[in-house]
Parts: sequence; structure tokens; C-alpha cells
Amino acid sequence: MNYNKKTVKDVDVKGKKVLLRCDFNVPLAKDGSGVITDDKRIRAALPTIQYLLEGGAAVIACSHLGKPVADFDKWVKKQAEKGKDPASLTREKWEKSLNELRMEPVAARLSELLGKPVILADDVVGPDAAAKAAGLKPGEIMLLQNTRFEVGETKNDSATAKALADLTGKDGLYVSDAFGAVHRAHASTAGVAQYLPAVSGFLIQKELDFIGGALADPKRPLVAILGGSKVSSKIGVINNLLEIADTIIIGGGMAYTFSAAQGGKVGDSLLESDWMDYSKEMIQKAGAKGVKLLLPVDTVIADKFAPDANSQVVKAGAIPDGWQGLDIGPETVKLYCDAVKDAGTVIWNGPMGVFEFEQFAAGTKAVAQALSETGAITIIGGGDSAAAVQQLGYADKMTHISTGGGASLEFMEGKDLPGVACLLDA
Repeated sequence: MNYNKKTVKDVDVKGKKVLLRCDFNVPLAKDGSGVITDDKRIRAALPTIQYLLEGGAAVIACSHLGKPVADFDKWVKKQAEKGKDPASLTREKWEKSLNELRMEPVAARLSELLGKPVILADDVVGPDAAAKAAGLKPGEIMLLQNTRFEVGETKNDSATAKALADLTGKDGLYVSDAFGAVHRAHASTAGVAQYLPAVSGFLIQKELDFIGGALADPKRPLVAILGGSKVSSKIGVINNLLEIADTIIIGGGMAYTFSAAQGGKVGDSLLESDWMDYSKEMIQKAGAKGVKLLLPVDTVIADKFAPDANSQVVKAGAIPDGWQGLDIGPETVKLYCDAVKDAGTVIWNGPMGVFEFEQFAAGTKAVAQALSETGAITIIGGGDSAAAVQQLGYADKMTHISTGGGASLEFMEGKDLPGVACLLDA
């Protein structure tokens, strides 16, 4: 994939209406009050929004929020699959599920952060959005309703994409700045670029510069740290990184599948037995390519999956029945921290253990601290890795923390990201 894409700085935005795809998929309070519990994603969009507004553009922002199901019959089917009684699934309940994911809280918070009004449309490509977009003046911003309220959004429907593009009128522009959604080929992330010149905002530019740079031309040695629960979710990443990394470090729940593949005893630890042969292949491939593949040499085990479990440290591959591994052990911590000391670039995706439990957070904490003290370029994949460094207080010590969990994973797999591939090449 070509990582060198045109940005908002490469085009003239003055007097233009700009459709700006943001990632405003913020967490909301579980009580249905609509209170935003973390506005980080809204703040992340501000530099691009302010640049466009100050440059004389009229901004039509759009984003999805949560996972609303725009089709009633499809919603009923999904709820029934979750065990709900189909007879109880009324249109009123469906509409309530949609209303809980309207964009009003996002518009209010964005208005506070910008210090100016944000005009909110009642629909996505309907008459209200069209009327408000038509009357939008340079320096003004409006926000469409949740893009997933539109049935054609997730299908990347061409009519929906064209209707979005038409909101910008003559000589419009599309700016993609929702890195968390660029791995999905939706009408608002990819389809719309068939009808408008498409460039990136500053957020996506940053992701392409850091992650793309680390994959295409890393400062060496390149060390990749991969954790999290499942080997199956990291297959493509491991495979791709074996082609470019100097050292790959394996931690988290996925390490027990590697251990079992080498004949180790993993007790009641997380195990994907279907992926043991694959894990063995990866060990062999690393050896053949001269890539150091570091696996845990000891592990912290628990007698139950709970914050107050009894725990002890055992050698890797020697976990007794009735016990499960929940963190890397102290010898492994030293091994892994030593491995990043002289790195040129470190990419980290996935925690080393169950960092949500204080007793089993030591491995993740030690790796985060080691990264904060190295002189390397440190890139943190989104999702749990980003949550871990933020929760543990090391976020400001990292070079770059990705804003997209799934997108950063697919990026590291070497996959084409539809929301990036559609942008104009620089």
C-alpha cells in the first residue's frame, strides 16, 4: 500500500464545502443518559477541523457512533440470535436503540471544544441534512446524524456515497480523518471518494507517517511486541512482521498456545489448540529468517481468573492443572525489557497479561516503563495496548499511540486499508 497520500495542506480549501469523516465513536455512559465518558476521539479531530475552518472551508462532519442496526428486520434477527424473545422486539424498542446513539452529545461536546456552534442535522443524507448543508457558510460546521442510521452506509452503497458527496455541492472535497474506521469499506469511509477528490486529515497523516514509516523504512533494530489473548487475531501481523522485524516478542494469553506447541504444559491457561501447528510454523519461520522470536521463560499463574486469586511463579511450560497463566514472570520481564533497550523502533500491540487486575499487571507495566526509557521510536497499537499505557501513566512518554485498534492491526498485517487506498496519492 502506498502510504504517501495527499493531505488537507496539499489542496485549496477556501470557499469549499468539505465532507469530513471523523471518528466520533466515543464511549457513552451505560445508563442511557448520553453522557460522554471519554472525549479523546473528539479532541483528536480538532486540529483538522480548526485548520479547515480557519482556511475558509464550510465543514460537514460525519461519524458513526456505536453499532446501531438501521434495518428493523435485521435488528430483530440480531436480537433473537442473542436469545431475546422475537415477540417482545417491537419497533418502539428498535427506535429507542437508535435514539440512544444519536449524535446530540457529540455535537454539544464538539461545540464546547471549538467554542462555536455546531449545527446538527436530523438525518444523514435526508432533507434536513441537505437543507442545512446548502445553507452552510465558510467558517461554519455542521454534524450529520450517525452514519450507521443509513442502511447503505455499511454496504458501501453507491447511492448513499453519492448522496454524501452531493452535500458538498459544486467543487466539494472529502477529507478522511477517522483512522479507527479506515479498515472498513463503508460509504462514508471509502465509497464517497468515487465522487469527490479525497485527501487525509492530520490524524490519518500522523498514523501513516508513524506506522507506515515503521513498516516501510524502520529505524533499526525493529522490535515488535505482540500480546493479547489470541494467536488467531494476530496471525497476519506475525506473518508480516517476520518479513521486516529484527526481534518479535510474544506475551499475553497467546503465549500459552506457543508454549503448548512446543510440548509445554499450560494447565487451564487460554489455549487455541487449533493454532498450535501454526505457532510451531512461526517459530520455524523465525529461525529460518534469522528473526529473534522471544517467548516467556516463566509465568505468573493463578488458581482462578480473579483479582484476588492465589498466585505463584513457575517456569513456562510447567503450569499445573487447575492453574492458569495471567502474566509474564520476572525472568521474562527482564528478558523483554533488555530486548527493547537498544531498539531503534518498537511496535507494541497487546498487553503482556491481565493488566486490569493489579496483581497481574506487572509484566505490562514493566514493558511500558522500558519503552518510556528507551531512545527508540515507540508506536503503540490501539485498543488494549493504548488503554494500558494510558491507565499506567506512560502515554506521554510514547512517540505515537494509534487511534485505531482494528485498523492498526490490519495496517501491521500489510493489508490495504480501503479508507486510505481511496485517497489521492501525493
